[in-house]
Amino acid sequence: MMHLNWKRLYACVFSGALMATALTTLVPTTSAWAQAASLPDFADLVERTSPSVVNIRTLEKVSAATDQAPQMDEDMLEFFRRFGIPIPNMPRQAPRNQPQQPRDEEQPRGVGSGFILTADGMIMTNAHVVEGADEVVVTLTDKREFKAKIIGSDKRSDVAVVKIEAAGLPAVKVGDVGRLRVGEWVVAIGSPFGLENTVTAGIVSAKQRDTGDYLPFIQTDVAINPGNSGGPLINMRGEVVGINSQIYSRSGGSMGISFSIPIDEAVRVSEQLRATGKVTRGRIGVQIDQVSKEVAESIGLGKPQGAFVRAVEAGAPADKAGIEAGDIIIKFDGKAVEKSSDLPRMVGNTKPGTKSTLTVFRRGATKEIAVTIAEIEPDKPAVKANSKSAKPPKTSAAQSLGLVVSDLNEAARKELGGKGGVRVESATDAAARAGLREGDIIVALANVTVSNMQEFDSVLAKLDKNKPLSVLFRRGEWSQYTVIRPLK
Repeated sequence: MMHLNWKRLYACVFSGALMATALTTLVPTTSAWAQAASLPDFADLVERTSPSVVNIRTLEKVSAATDQAPQMDEDMLEFFRRFGIPIPNMPRQAPRNQPQQPRDEEQPRGVGSGFILTADGMIMTNAHVVEGADEVVVTLTDKREFKAKIIGSDKRSDVAVVKIEAAGLPAVKVGDVGRLRVGEWVVAIGSPFGLENTVTAGIVSAKQRDTGDYLPFIQTDVAINPGNSGGPLINMRGEVVGINSQIYSRSGGSMGISFSIPIDEAVRVSEQLRATGKVTRGRIGVQIDQVSKEVAESIGLGKPQGAFVRAVEAGAPADKAGIEAGDIIIKFDGKAVEKSSDLPRMVGNTKPGTKSTLTVFRRGATKEIAVTIAEIEPDKPAVKANSKSAKPPKTSAAQSLGLVVSDLNEAARKELGGKGGVRVESATDAAARAGLREGDIIVALANVTVSNMQEFDSVLAKLDKNKPLSVLFRRGEWSQYTVIRPLK
């Protein structure tokens, strides 16, 4: 009969368990191998695309007198002679009676990135990279250097095109931004802090991010730092989908939020720069704002959409076409205006002289208005209207809302372009909570235009006092909506 040594058996079992645990720890499981294999490998992608990325150095000329170089006085020269110390090779001071001759010196101004757009030397970068530069030097990955000519630069989109005299260069492949998906891997190549051909990777965090008037940016978490500006954002197919342009940072360095100009927008700008050296954009002459959910519901628009017209520039295309302050532009040439920032892009991308159709929501109904697009120009200063009435204030049913209003005099109507309304003499309670104040001009209640006190009282009398009331009013040169909510 065999006797078992329990202590030895326990030790063997325990040792085996430890060995199994150790093996499990040291040797990855099948799922771990699969997970590692699914991570992207950027090596081949970078090898293919990096030759198309360039470093851009800019220089500026500064005036300096000839005696501004480091100099050595006679006492210091004597010190070197006496102790047998070699005298440094430094320029001597010019004689005092000799006039100082100013000269231009080229000093480094900044470092950025760019990428080759065409094989004959067209290079795309950011406008802020080359802005103010007297000389632009482009360095290729093979260390060749070229002096570049600025073909054109557009501050509004922050896109610039420069040209070097070369041929057979490796041009980038332009991708389709429409296919870009949030969560997709992307790579940036550039010269952060002057470190050429630095590669960083991350994912697309968001698309259509509004940070500018004319560009819906691509947001990523790719590490972008000073010097990356103008470099390409590349998808996993090796296609350029954006130009790295901006970062959000509290320290000046990368914080995981960076923005790139969509390549389709950039190419559209570059084509105009290459053709004419400048970018021409359309305009219709309106000041716009967002439409809030509360306002959209109160006026019957349904959902917050479109661009709310706060003011119309006198004599501008919108004014000539009949667009009014208070209109909400919901379509441009049949394309939906989802948010107010869509409209400047749509109009800006339209060639001046083009006849376009605006679909507007006005007083509860939609209307199509034809407008001829003009060329954009510097904004004109707004002229403030003095809308005070000379007549004593009158009371009406408006008092139940906390309002005291009065008719406009002829001078006030003239300043408003002949249009009517009623002037707010005081606002308390519900009206004050809605943001109305003395001097505001109410032009519509619940989508109904009011030109005077009689119309104001008539409209108000027909409304349910227990329901929210949408009010379109004018303050100075601006029109806006508010909602007066009765006390419960």
